[in-house]
Amino acid sequence: MTDDLDTLLQKLPRRTTPASLRARIERMHVRRREPRNIAIALAVIAFVAVILFVSRRTNQTSPESPLVAEAVNDHLRVLYASHPLEIESGGIHQVKPWFEGRLDFAPIVTFDGDADFPLQGGTIAYYIDRKAAAFVYKRNLHLITLFVFQSHDLPWPRSDRVASETRGFHAIVWRTGDLGYALVSDVAMPELTTLEHKLH
Repeated sequence: MTDDLDTLLQKLPRRTTPASLRARIERMHVRRREPRNIAIALAVIAFVAVILFVSRRTNQTSPESPLVAEAVNDHLRVLYASHPLEIESGGIHQVKPWFEGRLDFAPIVTFDGDADFPLQGGTIAYYIDRKAAAFVYKRNLHLITLFVFQSHDLPWPRSDRVASETRGFHAIVWRTGDLGYALVSDVAMPELTTLEHKLH
């Protein structure tokens, strides 16, 4: 009986699917896939956006500023010198005049030091390609060097100030008019910023 039924079914006329129905089915199939494709595209866009954001942040902070690198190198030279201070502190009014005749500019520093940041003294240093006045302050057992130098022809950022950490040291470099300032130490950045505000 089953064989007879199969034979009868094979003898039935075959109808082809209308083109319009076929087109509708294909459209429905495409529409069903569209949300998934859109979700994948959105996920890819979000991932790329995150990568670009992180890359941009990294590029802004990771390349070492040449101004900061120089400040740290000069600070290390002061620390490693056998006689780091050429003039011992008797206050800013004793240290600052000592630089007269030793530099071709007058360093402008008014902060005399205090109980938190006592002034230790000063010395002649070099910052990149020019002479600099180096004022040495202290914070507990940490030495902090303030370099004062002529600011022209240096790669300053747009803000005229850069603060960064490198090799375990913190540095803040800024300029005011014709003079540049670089403050360097291994103290924490908030403490260095406190001294920076006292210097302004």
